[in-house]
Amino acid sequence: MEQHGGLNRRTFIGALTAGAVAGSVRAVAEDRRRGKARFGVNTLLWSASDAGGADWVRKAAGLGFDVIELAVFDPAAVDQAAVKRALDETGLQVTLCTIMTRERDLIADTPEPREIAKQYIRDTVLLGEQLGAHVFGGPHYAPVGKLVGRGRTPEEWDRAVAGLREVGQFAHDHGVCLCLEPLNRFETYFLNIAADAIALVDEIDNPGVQVMLDTFHMNIEEKNPEAAIRACGDRLRHFHACGNDRGTPGRGSIAWEKIIRALKDIGYDHAAVIESFVPGIKEIAAAAAIWRDIEPSADDIARDGLAFLRASGL
Repeated sequence: MEQHGGLNRRTFIGALTAGAVAGSVRAVAEDRRRGKARFGVNTLLWSASDAGGADWVRKAAGLGFDVIELAVFDPAAVDQAAVKRALDETGLQVTLCTIMTRERDLIADTPEPREIAKQYIRDTVLLGEQLGAHVFGGPHYAPVGKLVGRGRTPEEWDRAVAGLREVGQFAHDHGVCLCLEPLNRFETYFLNIAADAIALVDEIDNPGVQVMLDTFHMNIEEKNPEAAIRACGDRLRHFHACGNDRGTPGRGSIAWEKIIRALKDIGYDHAAVIESFVPGIKEIAAAAAIWRDIEPSADDIARDGLAFLRASGL
């Protein structure tokens, strides 16, 4: 076996990997101490499957990200051991993103979809605990695309409070925070703006349930996105960044300087994750109405978006 300064090749590579991971961990700790955000990318940019999670971890690391966000369709289908090995090898942090399908519905009139939703959330929280994820973000309250031709009812609100309070305590007990995401009016009728997310989180009143925001949805629904960020204050525990057209962060009509300033003003030091989509991932393209190439490629979105976020000073 090839030798390197008295070490065999396997030991030599192991030492290099351990040093790289230790350096990454030190960098994360230093950035948190200095109040700086970490930058990530969501796997939906490349895949609509739980398979291959370890490959996406390594790809994100190779592109220079600090965080990989795994979109979890079925927590049982995630190769937990392989993903954990990749996280340990690369030193990346991990967050989780919810996929609320039709049968997972905390505000449903009937008990079965509510129980299915709660079990999915609990199972994903347990996955997060094993992987070292402390954030599980998304619209946990209802399926994406559920529209019923009216606004939410007080009964639906009460069901959301009760269900999220229950699973929120479970999440908190396992070191995970559920971060509730308002979506635009074309994807949900239940929670569209930060003010309503704040009201929901405050009524739930559990540290295991907080707020996340997404620039795409804010650009549609908020009269003043910067004010929405400031209103969240320390309730804001997760953030999605993408263009007004679902393209690259830093481009398009979003007032990025104001967004970054608002995040700095509240001392935001959690993950800022690129969540963009491309037409080549057909299941996600259909759900998010991505009918054309918004950017040249998914990797262009990742590289250019990361460059913008790093240069922003966030």
